[in-house]
Amino acid sequence: MSTLNESRDQAGGTTAGDPRRWKALAVLTAVQFMLMLDVTVVNIALPNIQSDLGFSTEGLAWVVNGYLLMAAGFLLLGGRVADLLGRRKVFVAGVLLFGVSSIMCGAANTPGLLVAGRFLQGFGEALAAPAALGLIAVLFTDAKERAKALGIWGGLAALGGAVGSVVGGLVTDFIDWRWVFYINIPIVVLALVVIPRLMPESRMARREGQRLDLVGALTTTAGLVGVVYGLLKAADHSWGSSQVLLPLLGGAAALVFTAVWESRVPEPMIPLRFFKNRTRVTSNAVSMMSFASFYTYAFVATLYLQQVLHYSPMETGLAYIPLTIATGVGMGVSTALMPRIGVKPIVVIAFFGSALGQFIAANGFSPDASYVGGVMPGLVVFALFNGMGFPVLINGGLHEVTGQDAGLASGVQTSMQQIGAALGLATLVPIALRYVNDHAGDGNPAAVASDGFALALHVAAGVLAAAGLIALFLLGKVSAEKRDAHAEAAEVLAEAPAPAPAPSPAQAPAPQAADVKA
Repeated sequence: MSTLNESRDQAGGTTAGDPRRWKALAVLTAVQFMLMLDVTVVNIALPNIQSDLGFSTEGLAWVVNGYLLMAAGFLLLGGRVADLLGRRKVFVAGVLLFGVSSIMCGAANTPGLLVAGRFLQGFGEALAAPAALGLIAVLFTDAKERAKALGIWGGLAALGGAVGSVVGGLVTDFIDWRWVFYINIPIVVLALVVIPRLMPESRMARREGQRLDLVGALTTTAGLVGVVYGLLKAADHSWGSSQVLLPLLGGAAALVFTAVWESRVPEPMIPLRFFKNRTRVTSNAVSMMSFASFYTYAFVATLYLQQVLHYSPMETGLAYIPLTIATGVGMGVSTALMPRIGVKPIVVIAFFGSALGQFIAANGFSPDASYVGGVMPGLVVFALFNGMGFPVLINGGLHEVTGQDAGLASGVQTSMQQIGAALGLATLVPIALRYVNDHAGDGNPAAVASDGFALALHVAAGVLAAAGLIALFLLGKVSAEKRDAHAEAAEVLAEAPAPAPAPSPAQAPAPQAADVKA
């Protein structure tokens, strides 16, 4: 097993000329594509999963939330673990865990087993994704090559998330919903076989006494799970019931403990100083609200299309193609306008436009709606403006952040987006479920379901409008220069000194029992 230092020596002092780096990048990109695909590929299969395994609609949200909460809670810790213990080692461990849990999800015969598998998949992503970024940073030491490599890596990752719905629909319709998980296995096997042969190990030099903030990650995740569980229980229990209050209060207590812990621990997962910048906090807060609305739309629209309009999974997946295209167009428009009108105006326009799109989408939900006249107008308007928000919110999340903190800022923003998605499903979806339960005897079940789903989207539109107002009054002036957190973090990692080479056997002291490794 070679170390980063050994690889540099063998290549004449640098890894920049190692032809294996592009092959390694291909594998790293394939894995990142798989990780992002898995966030969205399951959405179209949800009604089939619900039917086959007997999920309640409330329980079905955990198929999405389990993945999101684990990835969000452990992402920052995963990056720190990779830096200190070895990026290749942690990447392989994350990919292996992701593969095993994918098999577990595909073979699940009970709701609990599937949800447990999704929690493990999220933990696998939290290990593999930040480790991959660190590996790219040390593989590509030339700045221009590194920027190109990160562009390929990030672009295909975004493509994975974008095509997930279409892939999920095709797989579910023509094979079986279980294969939305089994399709991960070939990429997992490829990565496990190839990566150890193509990549040197690398890690940051560990300072004496440096520790991992495992307590912070565990209490954050436990707190979020408790809050989300309590909110979902509110769909069919009163707010004063023990089923709702106990998990809510327990989750809130865990989050309060996390805040106290992070303020006192020497090596916090997220230094509290990070939240002293108003603009940065505002950007992360409205990003949470954006993802809450987006995931709510994806969840209820999928149920509406398949359960009310009786679309097949393939038809549902194809119905999301305009969303993918409009999102890409919105991102392009935002990037072009940013240097001309600035970040804040685009953020405000994006949120109010997205709110309008959600409102149009909600009004289009009816038992006999057509796709072109009822579903697509709101979908396209929402996706176009929602896409406009992505590039500018990245700049807001990186406001006044330089150097090593770029990786922290990127990790915080990603975690907040995933937390927002989970909280959106936990707060907005129960609104639809409670409406359906309360009006179950009103007559036409399809009309009741349509009205319930529309109500959730109306509230989601209000959330987006509120985010627009928050941005209007609290967001400061943000640099309009396009920023890439991955590139900035990778530059710091690439410049970080590698650990000193191990002494030769003749120079090495006699090993102590604790130093012996297999």
